[in-house]
Amino acid sequence: MSLTLSACSMTALEPPPSGPALSAQGQLSIRNADPSVIRVGSTYYSVESDGNNIYSRAATSVNGLANATRTLIWSAPKNMPNVWAPELVRDPGTSRYYVYFASGDGGSGQRTYVSESAHPGSAYSDPKMMNLPDGKWAIDGVSFFFSNQRYFVWSGWAGDTNVEQNLYIARMSSPTATTGARYVISQPRESWERVVGNPYINEAPQPIRDPNGQLHLVYSANGSWSEQYCLADLRLRAGGDPTYVWDWYKSNGCLFGSNRSTLMTGWDPTLYVNGPGHHSFVLLNGDISTSPPAGSSFPLAFHAVPKGTTYSWSNRSWYSGSFMWWGNTTYSRSNVPGATTNTGYSLKFFE
Repeated sequence: MSLTLSACSMTALEPPPSGPALSAQGQLSIRNADPSVIRVGSTYYSVESDGNNIYSRAATSVNGLANATRTLIWSAPKNMPNVWAPELVRDPGTSRYYVYFASGDGGSGQRTYVSESAHPGSAYSDPKMMNLPDGKWAIDGVSFFFSNQRYFVWSGWAGDTNVEQNLYIARMSSPTATTGARYVISQPRESWERVVGNPYINEAPQPIRDPNGQLHLVYSANGSWSEQYCLADLRLRAGGDPTYVWDWYKSNGCLFGSNRSTLMTGWDPTLYVNGPGHHSFVLLNGDISTSPPAGSSFPLAFHAVPKGTTYSWSNRSWYSGSFMWWGNTTYSRSNVPGATTNTGYSLKFFE
């Protein structure tokens, strides 16, 4: 698979104008969490869950999704409750669409499932549970291609108890099956990602490729029930192995959050929302080979709670924002194998 970026293919990805269903500061009238949005041609598709069902929307802009009809694409049977965070992916190897999501007892029984279709907004197959390595608790999974290899990354537990949520990665033999072991690539061990815990959390990883071709996994840290929820970045060193933890460099603080004390130096807190997190890079076909070049801003979807409103799961809404690459940024670390610093692109996020 070629990872060459065609600049002309990105012209339609400029942030869309505000629409009638858009309130102040990009808040959409979608009272939900965990947005997943991709562009297919000139149409934007999203998926969401109400806890028991998965729905799709289609519109001509990100903001237009708020006015779009919500179409049921799968209804959970009684033995599959607690449907969390569906993730819509177009696999470039098969040209088919996949929705990954978690379901289970809401506790230690949460596992990852996958459904597929030839169309992004309908006709999905009955979901099947993915046989992930070690068979542990697993949520927020997503697949992607990088350097001619398909990978799956998710948030999971090391064992069978809810101590902390780590980020794991595994190679894939197909869009529905992993092969080999799982590898931990991030744990919530930095002070700024341990402000709110029990458990401490790294979750909702989203892959993207920067203008230098380096892989990033932007993830959510701190408890999703708190306004300390924020986005942080993992950057793979040039030529690094995505399954080797010490080839990843973590941002030295949140890159998108509402609390200055947890932000990386040079990044500012949000003005209008608290606890932004669980985002979606709105990429052409959802494919990281179409990641935007430097110098422009591009669409972003995320959930948050308006400032002045009690922070709770029930008060979360989808927001449209934007992001851009921020060059010459050094991430540093200590007491680990390999170089202690890595300089390259980071990201700036905008409400």
